[in-house]
Amino acid sequence: MSKTNKTNETNASGTGKTICKLGLDVHAASIMVARQLEGLNPQPAQKFTPARLVQWVQEQVNKGYEVISCYEAGPTGYWLHRQLTEMGVTNYVVCPTRLDSRGKGVNTDKTDALELLVRLDRYVAGNLKSFAVVRVPTPEQEQKRGLSRQRGQLKRQHLSLATQGRMLLLGQGYRESNHWWKKDRWEALQIRLPGWLIERLESFVRLIQKVQEELQVLTDKVREKAPAVLPRSLGELTHEVIEGEVKDWNNFKNRRQMGSYSGLSGGVSGSGEQSADLSITKAGNRRLSTCLIECAWRLVLQQPDYWLVKKWRGVLLNPKAHVRRRKQAIVAFARQLLVDIWKWKTGRTTPAALGWKMS
Repeated sequence: MSKTNKTNETNASGTGKTICKLGLDVHAASIMVARQLEGLNPQPAQKFTPARLVQWVQEQVNKGYEVISCYEAGPTGYWLHRQLTEMGVTNYVVCPTRLDSRGKGVNTDKTDALELLVRLDRYVAGNLKSFAVVRVPTPEQEQKRGLSRQRGQLKRQHLSLATQGRMLLLGQGYRESNHWWKKDRWEALQIRLPGWLIERLESFVRLIQKVQEELQVLTDKVREKAPAVLPRSLGELTHEVIEGEVKDWNNFKNRRQMGSYSGLSGGVSGSGEQSADLSITKAGNRRLSTCLIECAWRLVLQQPDYWLVKKWRGVLLNPKAHVRRRKQAIVAFARQLLVDIWKWKTGRTTPAALGWKMS
């Protein structure tokens, strides 16, 4: 080994270990790995099964390397991160992004793993803008969030089944709402509909009723976890969805971080002396932003003493206000609402100071 290579393999952190960087492109059945030792050129990407990858990484640790890795957040979750961390690996779960940054039209598992490795190399060198690190939830936080998310999935499935039945009715000239399956309405429809159509709709009715039963079970579980006293209009289900998506209120150090996480912050386009405000970026938690918008409208109607309601009442409750202006106002309301909840949860303010009525 040359003198230059020996110098490259000196750990910059001062631990005396060689840094082994890994870019991981994670899939359900396979994981593509690109490896780099210190400042040497990246090695050709290798393909592993998930089980074999864990063994291989353990071998790198046993060799005395300081292993640093990264992979994109996605449907495979955080089990790999937790296993790597237990082995002593420094792993980063990063926000998914376009890895074909030059727009060459070449995008494979190997190129993705290599691009992740290149960005990891820059990140380790001190360029914290090379990628955005995702804060990994604890198993308890993930389980709590998973409960409310599963409930949301069942709600969407319930609506989808009702809509499919409604479309079937509409195709035969019967105009109904998505509540066509409810007992009284369904009994009335059975008198009017032909036998073949009733038979096809009955399968939807059975599925909807079963999903509704499971949905009620999950709803009861979510409500059990909610505090006994909450601000009026911030119901048990809404509170638990917000709590689950935020995970830990103390992770946010200021109001800007909190507002940005909601995905309700406005974009900006500026060049030279010109600058323009754009619509919201949506670069945040979509489940959280949807929940906040719904909650904001309820607060407008039921919390008249809330300072935000006083500020925006003239727009939101004005029937002459333009629809676009009302949308802008409710987005600003919802963004600040999350900031106020953060202040309340972290002891920076009280419900009385905000003008909330508790129930």
